[in-house]
Amino acid sequence: MSRENSVASRCISAMLALMLALCACSGPNAGLGSNAGLGSGDSPGSNAGLGSNTGLGSGGSPGSNAGLGSGDSPGSVAGLGSNADPGSNAGPGSNAGSGQSAGVSTNANPAPGREPGLDTGRAANGPRVVTDQAGRSVAVDGPVGRIVSGYYISTSACIALGLAERMVGIEAKAETRNIYAMAAPELLLLPNVGTAKEFNLEGCVALQPDLVILPLHLRESADILAGLGIAVILVNPEGYGELLEMIALIGDAAGVAERAGRLLDYYGGMRLAIDGMTANLADRPVVYMCGVGSYLTTAPKDMYQSSLIEIAGGQNAARNIDGSGWTPVSYEQLLSMDPEIIVIPSEAGYDKEDILNDAQLAALTAVAEGRVYRMPGDYEAWDSPVPSSVLGALWLINTLHGDVCPLETLRSDVTEFYSDFYGIRVGFWKFP
Repeated sequence: MSRENSVASRCISAMLALMLALCACSGPNAGLGSNAGLGSGDSPGSNAGLGSNTGLGSGGSPGSNAGLGSGDSPGSVAGLGSNADPGSNAGPGSNAGSGQSAGVSTNANPAPGREPGLDTGRAANGPRVVTDQAGRSVAVDGPVGRIVSGYYISTSACIALGLAERMVGIEAKAETRNIYAMAAPELLLLPNVGTAKEFNLEGCVALQPDLVILPLHLRESADILAGLGIAVILVNPEGYGELLEMIALIGDAAGVAERAGRLLDYYGGMRLAIDGMTANLADRPVVYMCGVGSYLTTAPKDMYQSSLIEIAGGQNAARNIDGSGWTPVSYEQLLSMDPEIIVIPSEAGYDKEDILNDAQLAALTAVAEGRVYRMPGDYEAWDSPVPSSVLGALWLINTLHGDVCPLETLRSDVTEFYSDFYGIRVGFWKFP
């Protein structure tokens, strides 16, 4: 290491140590990191109730986003919803130039509370000022050329918004995200800034970012970085409306509001289509969404996966359980819920045979009828609040109500979405 780099590294370390000491000493700020326990286990950034700054709401009315993930696996071309026109005006990124569609459908509705392409936070001759999902006002001064994302949800969103080539650091375990290798393989070569539990502050500062994107429960780290003059936005897409909000927020902060608007328009058109599919359903089955770590954990009412079930025309078996992260349940609780359908996340460390062969669950309607399904995970976990989670809603509709969303329609929409927003041609896929 050169003498100059060594001195710079020591300066950064000293500054961080000072900031940490100040945070530890200040009484009013002592609770800043208190959200760390939210989204326990496998639920990323799961604090609920925040993220209401753009007026998008948590339930998602027609013309907002479409769905959330659950999935089987992806496949063929074209589909319902509006045709987004990604490629153009995308800014640098691996997806730039991938816009092969015919433009936004006239049936697509803009995201509520904002116009696509409108840079709502830019003052005359001043920085863009955005309000993040923690309610913080953040000034982003000048063009954003260097982005660090410490959360796989926001990293996937950055790819969809054409920002991959501006990224200089991402979260750990990037090699486990298939979509990175497919749509933006250069991300796998970037330095990682750790995990939500062990975020590398010094490593992040050393990358000299113009913008840092972190999950809500890293607020203390965000405040330290902000004290060093670094723009940081906190995101919390733990709900349908909050996912839309996050996309708009990143688009505004990074200066690609038009690209974000196109994605939100696509969601608006897709949501109208989904609402049309489910409007006249005679039956809304009870669905139990298993947790990633164990099928004796589930998604309570305030978790993103719960809104996925409701949007797809089902009822969450855990709709009366409070919480916003994977929540443990007993065998007795699960038996009393008696779900008609059980859904296993694609990233789960167990499979449906484990559930079907568990003698203590033999009396469940879903087990007795063999209606236990695993989401596809070929590209991403569609039950997570990533941009492609709209496809998870379609997969779940197909699973719950196959006649209103045929497999051919689902495959068509999957192929169109990944081509338009991630610049990739997905291969044939089938249900397990």
